Amino acid sequence: MTGLDPGRSGPSRAGHDADSPGRGTPVGVVGTGTMGQGIAQVALLAGHPVRLYDAAPGRAKAAAEAIDARLGRLVEKGRLTGAERDAAIARLQPAESTADLAGSGLIVEAVVERLDVKQQLFRELEDVVGDDCLLATNTSSLSVTAIAGALRNPGRFVGLHFFNPAPLMPLVEVVSGFATDVASATRAYETARSWGKTPVACADTPGFIVNRIARPFYAEAFTVYEHQGADPATIDAVLRESGGFRMGAFELTDLIGQDVNEAVTRSVWESFFQDARFAPSLVQRRLVEAGMLGHKSGRGWYAYGDGAEQPEPHTADPAEPPAYVVAEGDLGPARDLLALIREAGITVREEDEDQGTRLALPGGGQLALADGQTSVEFRDVVYFDLALDYRAATRIALSASQDTSARTVAEATGLFQALGKDVSVIGDVPGMIVARTVARLIDLAFDAVAKGVATEEDIDTAMRLGVNYPLGPVEWSRKLGRNWAYALLDDLHMRDPSGRCAPSLALYRHAYASEKRESAS
Repeated sequence: MTGLDPGRSGPSRAGHDADSPGRGTPVGVVGTGTMGQGIAQVALLAGHPVRLYDAAPGRAKAAAEAIDARLGRLVEKGRLTGAERDAAIARLQPAESTADLAGSGLIVEAVVERLDVKQQLFRELEDVVGDDCLLATNTSSLSVTAIAGALRNPGRFVGLHFFNPAPLMPLVEVVSGFATDVASATRAYETARSWGKTPVACADTPGFIVNRIARPFYAEAFTVYEHQGADPATIDAVLRESGGFRMGAFELTDLIGQDVNEAVTRSVWESFFQDARFAPSLVQRRLVEAGMLGHKSGRGWYAYGDGAEQPEPHTADPAEPPAYVVAEGDLGPARDLLALIREAGITVREEDEDQGTRLALPGGGQLALADGQTSVEFRDVVYFDLALDYRAATRIALSASQDTSARTVAEATGLFQALGKDVSVIGDVPGMIVARTVARLIDLAFDAVAKGVATEEDIDTAMRLGVNYPLGPVEWSRKLGRNWAYALLDDLHMRDPSGRCAPSLALYRHAYASEKRESAS
């Protein structure tokens, strides 16, 4: 039995502290870049002797000195005592060759992302370490199964994917390759937990959990921009102030590096045999070709450096709120708006609709929650975007077509302004910004669960801790309703039949099972 299926045959989650290595067990770290140094620091502060190796002469010694300096800064900040720092440094030993790693109970590799280099390294390590040594790769883009394929004993090989910076980021993806033994996956899981990390179990799939499921966060923002729905500053503001995300997609990719972000997207897309759901963005490709990589180059979606001015999001001018609205149903995921409207002193008249998601306005137009359709399909409709929390949101996006009346747009704008929100009016993009992004995150999450990649719980944990999402995708689904994402994506797919927004079979089953239970009751 392998560790391939984290839900059934992967690492056990409780009562296995004995499976984690003792504090006296030596840990080898190969590769002395930022990630290698970070992993070494984590193992040191967990009490292990650490042997640090790099193929380039002198780099292991320089990395040890850099770790010493960082621990010194932790002492200055009061996060570490001087005695703890001295003890940790005494356990750190630069290695001159892989032979110096003999006797390690665990070796973690963080070298260049090349399959041949990693395979050669682990073949060499197999000749050095004992049979009970756990071998792990920190790869973020290569197949754990493929790396292990070069080994005599692939059962003891796992992925331990730390996030940068490793000493600060709590998440570790524990990746079981096709041949990984359950015992090895459990040891790796318990090791990460004993180091104070939050491990999640994952089967070997392109992008693992976070980099697989996070792709729509970037892709949908780029799509809205490519369709000239809104500018980057406005899209980012809506994702932050309405969606509750810590950063918008454009500012985040500038921080990551456009070249790095695009390379991950391209790797996942190619690994999935160019599945349209993971397709890279042409506009991001042009940014990379132009050398506009973000912070590190001084220019990406935004300009950086001395004197650089950041663009402001589009915010609508003040408008008069309507005297009343007519609620057709409880507005579904936007039901909290009804209380907010009443609190603002605007009369709410209610009509008997079971599942309505629209408000009728005095001028004859309607205000509807984004549902994957477009304003141009209807006589006079303004759509409003999804919010994580309509009471806490500080900005709401509206979308309208060229045929939508100016009065309806003004009444919709004034309504949300009366609720204390900034309003951004964007183009007639189906699904708008937050709604289409969240729907696609939910879809990829349920698709991953159905294919045995990870459990619902681990996916939500990974997305909250790995990329700081306000809710995990499954949590979003519970909040919005089981069939909300499927219905929105089905409408999006009708309007863009390229396949990139097509809901998965897993999401269909999830939504259909819900409908059957509700109708039966």
